[in-house]
Amino acid sequence: MALTAQMKEREPGVFVFTPSGSLDTNTYQILETRVDDALRHSPSTVVFDMADLDYISSMGLRVILKTQKNMKQLGGSVLLINMKTQIEKVFEIVNALPSFTIFKDTEEMDSYLDKMQKKALED
Repeated sequence: MALTAQMKEREPGVFVFTPSGSLDTNTYQILETRVDDALRHSPSTVVFDMADLDYISSMGLRVILKTQKNMKQLGGSVLLINMKTQIEKVFEIVNALPSFTIFKDTEEMDSYLDKMQKKALED
């Protein structure tokens, strides 16, 4: 199965990636290239919207975990939203979920981001 990986800068410093299809050994470089391009802009947040992702292999996980490592070095965060049951199960199996912030949908994520920005302005 093929992979497409849309990327948009939702607001300054917040990049949203929407992989669609299968993120595996044959396709991971598509998403990795897009993420690497975004990281050159030192984003504050990278969001992976998993609503259209049907399958993820260890190479797909590697892209997301590598992104998390890079974002930590930048002082930013990685957020995962709209995970399908089978994708969430893969993260559980590798015990990766506790290190990620996961939201059920975009609305919940927006609420969180709004609170974080207001907090930053108050500090």
